[in-house]
Amino acid sequence: MHIEIWSDVVCPWCFIGKRRLERALAAVGVTDAVITHRAFQLDPSATTQGKRTVDVLSAKYGLDDAGVKKMMGQVTEVAASEGLTYRLLDGTSGNTVLAHRLLLWAQEQGRAQELLELLYSAYFENAQPVFTLDELLPYVTEAGLDASAARIAMESNAYAAEVESDAELARAFGANGVPFFVFDRKYGISGAQPFEVFVQTIEKTLEPAE
Repeated sequence: MHIEIWSDVVCPWCFIGKRRLERALAAVGVTDAVITHRAFQLDPSATTQGKRTVDVLSAKYGLDDAGVKKMMGQVTEVAASEGLTYRLLDGTSGNTVLAHRLLLWAQEQGRAQELLELLYSAYFENAQPVFTLDELLPYVTEAGLDASAARIAMESNAYAAEVESDAELARAFGANGVPFFVFDRKYGISGAQPFEVFVQTIEKTLEPAE
């Protein structure tokens, strides 16, 4: 089974969706799924200089601090139900193109999912910025990859075109947000749907062709 996942490292629902997919695969007994990271920037216009996420969301949705905290609190509760401890109020927002390029590089080394897990945890559970190369490289090392090789690849602007083509492919599939999951190019899930939806989609994908 091949599962393509469009996500952004600053999307709280993407980490939740990742956990629900993992639980569903385990429940169905699928151990050999090939998972491909697809890049999707929620805000390509953002700068690498992180701004407080509370302020960004307040401006985006026209909410005061109390409204943003309520919205974040609801997401935090959902995350907790998946065993994740979010620190959304302490986080910053910024441009994620470099993180995506790095993930696509790591994917060629067979370690994209390990790196993605580290970036999600750093950003959502530890409120760490993941926007500049210096911020990202420690997680490259932690994922068992060569940080020097990663730096060379990133400074050469490698994988910039792939980030754009992933976004175009998402639009071709009709996706305008993330997370977005595509199973064997037959079925799709938009958003961090309930666990049961993932199970049903996986089972449907596994059904033999008539």
